[in-house]
Amino acid sequence: MKHHELLGQLAVLHQMMTHLIDSVPEADGYRRYHTALPPLAWLLGRGVYLETYWLREVVLQDADMTARVRPLFGAGVTVSDTLVQQLPPREHLLNWALELHDQNTMLLANPALLPSHPLVQEERLLPLLLQQQAQLCEQMLAQLTERRLQQEYEYRVSAPLRATAPSEQHADVQQGHYRVGAKDDAAALDSELPPQMVPLHAYRIDTHPVSNGAWLSFIEAGGYDARAWWSEAGWEWRQQQAPHPHHWRRDAQGQWYGIGLNGPFDLLAEDAVNGISLHEAQAYAQWVSSLGGLFAGAVVQHEYQWEVAARTQAISDYGRVWEWCANPFHRYTGYQAPADAEAATQDFDAGHHSLRGGCLHSQRIQRRRSYRHHAAPQQRHMFSGTRLVFPPSKMPWHK
Repeated sequence: MKHHELLGQLAVLHQMMTHLIDSVPEADGYRRYHTALPPLAWLLGRGVYLETYWLREVVLQDADMTARVRPLFGAGVTVSDTLVQQLPPREHLLNWALELHDQNTMLLANPALLPSHPLVQEERLLPLLLQQQAQLCEQMLAQLTERRLQQEYEYRVSAPLRATAPSEQHADVQQGHYRVGAKDDAAALDSELPPQMVPLHAYRIDTHPVSNGAWLSFIEAGGYDARAWWSEAGWEWRQQQAPHPHHWRRDAQGQWYGIGLNGPFDLLAEDAVNGISLHEAQAYAQWVSSLGGLFAGAVVQHEYQWEVAARTQAISDYGRVWEWCANPFHRYTGYQAPADAEAATQDFDAGHHSLRGGCLHSQRIQRRRSYRHHAAPQQRHMFSGTRLVFPPSKMPWHK
């Protein structure tokens, strides 16, 4: 994307993030509706801090503004109730954000005003700012969705969701060595580097993410209550959770509907299921595999399988939900951690798994084929679904 396009998208994010906190009562902007998400006020402040840090402190070598608020918004800060109580009132926070957004945008729109710095010369500054703001904005949207989920509704479904069979629309990817990771991309984050070749066995992959209709089939088949489909950790998690996706509810007639950022809505059978954990995705895969035939051997995709399928255009239907992958979120071979903590990806460990593809709330720059998201396997608040892979089709040359 060109400089003016990136700058335009960043300006839109500025407006959206300030609007989001201004759209709810002030107290709600400082409240956590989900324990894994910081409140809106902190997320906005963190975004302003990060943008100002990179532009002022790193590029312009002026740490005056960021040093003052680093204890609130800097790398490694724990967002505790005590810290939230130290945040400025909303009016003060918004005025501070608007002033710095305007100043920062002016500088970014006039690169000649900036000194010679690798982030500027290599055109990496704007993509970095845009992606960090996009991540924070998506968390704000998730927090507001959680707020909706805690409200009471007298909603009546007009078009009931109907169960459908798992999709038989699969694409084959042949065995070979394939590239994963970003190459010659100014937007590349540290988690996407370095690019490398990986060997893959042949496989078959869903051309579409798992749908609402197919998930309802899993529910109606007793999938949430069948111990056989669940891992040990998944079954332990299941005992503490409701037997349906995070964003699903039932009306007075027992019909399923969804709750999103704008409140309740009818679920469409063909839409990608949203709001599931990795535990649920793996149990669903076990159930699908038990159906046999074309579905035998079904498992949750590995992120390399997803990226290669996307690169080879075996799949093109993605970007509606973050798609769980079976593998832990890991460093690529040859990974070099950035010297600056604000650029370093966290949570490379067995306790977090990869997510790919982007969701409806993601920015275009996050829907790149090499972009990697991650979460703990029990989490399902970040607009997550999944996609399955299967043993390869038997080709004519197979005897």
